[in-house]
Amino acid sequence: MGQPLNDVALDTIFRTARSFNGYTDQPVTQADIEAIYDLLKMGPTSVNQQSARFVWILSQDGKDKLASLSSGSNAEKIRKAPASVIIGYDVNFHEHLPEFFPHAPEAKNWFPTEEGRREQAFRNSSLQGAYFIIAARALGFDTGPMSGFDNAKVDEAFFADQPGVKSNFISTLGVGDPSSVHARLPRPAFDKFNRVI
Repeated sequence: MGQPLNDVALDTIFRTARSFNGYTDQPVTQADIEAIYDLLKMGPTSVNQQSARFVWILSQDGKDKLASLSSGSNAEKIRKAPASVIIGYDVNFHEHLPEFFPHAPEAKNWFPTEEGRREQAFRNSSLQGAYFIIAARALGFDTGPMSGFDNAKVDEAFFADQPGVKSNFISTLGVGDPSSVHARLPRPAFDKFNRVI
C-alpha cells in the first residue's frame, strides 16, 4: 500500500488546481508530453485495454487546424495555448489485448461486437483522459479540457488514417495564467450526492 500524499501534492492535483483558459509563455516540449504520457498510461483500464489514442499538438499549424474545428471561445484558447491534445478512443482496442493482457490469450474474443467495444473504449478513454489531467498537474502543468468541437470533422482531420479511432474530448495544456480563471465554482457536500449503505 502506498503512503498518503502530503497537502502540497493534494492541493496541486485536486484542491487548488484549476482548469485554465489561458497560459503563460512557458513552452510544452516533446519531453514534457512523453513524461505526462508515461504517468497516465499507468492508470487502470478494464483488462488493461489502453483504448485511448492521443494526438499531441505542439505546432501552430496543428493548433490552428484544431481551432478551426472548435466552437465559440474554445478556438482562441487552442490557438494561444502552448499545446493541445485530442483524447480519442480506438474501437479496435481488442486487437492489442494479446500484448497488453497476455495472461488471458482469449481476451481478444471477449469483445465480439463493435457496439460493445465502443462503449468500453469510450469509458476507458475517458478514464485515461482524467489520468492525463492528473499527470499533467503532478508534473507542474495545467489543462483546459473541453468538448466544444465538431467530433466528425476532428476525426476526419486527425484520425483519417485510423478509421476505428474517434475523438472523445480535447484539452489545452501549458502552465496556467492565474488571471485567466474565474473564482472557483461550488462543489457538492458529501451528503448531497452520496449514500453509505
